[in-house]
Amino acid sequence: MKVKIFDYEDEKDLEEDVNAFIEELKGEVIDIKYQVSVGIFSDEQVFCFSAMIIYHC
Repeated sequence: MKVKIFDYEDEKDLEEDVNAFIEELKGEVIDIKYQVSVGIFSDEQVFCFSAMIIYHC
């Protein structure tokens, strides 16, 4: 069993890379954990979109 972690500031970038990883994967996806966090820096909101894929290869 292995894990792959993705971390992006834009949800579309995360979506594209997770989908590409799954398409190229030679094994089986066991689970996908998804998380969004937000922080405030001065007057700006900073988002972090992340996913962890647990898989067999």
